[in-house]
Amino acid sequence: MNLVEHITYDTIMATLSISLIILAIILFFLCKKKPVESEETLPVKHSARAYPLTEIDAATNGFNHRRIIGKGRLGTVYAGVLESEELVAVKRIHPVLVLSNAGFGFSSVIKWLSLAHHPNVVPIIGFSEAPGERIIVMEFVRMANLEFYLHENHEGFSSSLLDWSKRFKIAAGVAKGLQYLHEVVAPNIVHGCVKSSNILIDVNFCARVSDYGLNFLGLVDKRGLVGYVDDEYWKGGVCKESDVYGLGVILLELLSGRGCEGGLLVKWALPLIKDMRFSEVLDPRLVIPSDMKAIVRLAKVALACVGNSRKCRPCVIHVATILNDLEMEVCFLSN
Repeated sequence: MNLVEHITYDTIMATLSISLIILAIILFFLCKKKPVESEETLPVKHSARAYPLTEIDAATNGFNHRRIIGKGRLGTVYAGVLESEELVAVKRIHPVLVLSNAGFGFSSVIKWLSLAHHPNVVPIIGFSEAPGERIIVMEFVRMANLEFYLHENHEGFSSSLLDWSKRFKIAAGVAKGLQYLHEVVAPNIVHGCVKSSNILIDVNFCARVSDYGLNFLGLVDKRGLVGYVDDEYWKGGVCKESDVYGLGVILLELLSGRGCEGGLLVKWALPLIKDMRFSEVLDPRLVIPSDMKAIVRLAKVALACVGNSRKCRPCVIHVATILNDLEMEVCFLSN
């Protein structure tokens, strides 16, 4: 190697060394600015807390009948006040269902369901189990359920509070809550009994889906299910498609103001919607809006949910997208 070649080689090596040093410094500062998130920096979802039965008994004043705020096919719901002074809803599962599911992993299922956290879902806070007792502790929603607002007040006062803009908001909220359960929570959660009495309405008239994933407690009990599940349910069981069917029934209730009536609502409404006789479907207690476009689309979404077989039924993502757009459209027009 002559002198010129030796100088050139040394120059190249020196330049390469300096470049590597500069690259190392740049990488160091980049890593320092954008550290990889550790498990400690990620949001933590806490599972349901196990409460001793004595604390639940004290919270409900011995399951006092004056504390009852609801009754359903799975159990009785009480208003309770925990030792922390937190107001909660306490669902006491019916004894016969407790006995029929004695060997089932109740606590494991409730801990899994309690990982669901969404503005349109009622969170599960805790649980309690003892011989003959299964208790679910949920966040207390300070308003009534959708069934009460639409059907249970015979004077019509409550239903009149739900004008068209609120009904579109509730429809979109239910769909968003179901979409979260079906597609976001891992593992996914199938509700199993989507109906108006399981949709709570908070002080801002936001829909909150409750009683999700509890179908395992009453698999053979048809009470409260007939009319809210499709025909395939009785052979194929619970699935996402059956939840979408229940959502469609709720949309028909919001449109008409009528109850499910064991499936009669669907049989009455479907022919009217197919024949485009939309005004005949609408709740007579409300003024028919001058612009019917949003209501027509809502009726067609309901038709798609309840008028198709499971294979042809839209998924909740598509339904939620349409209903969210309709809610924003109606809100814009009302303002």
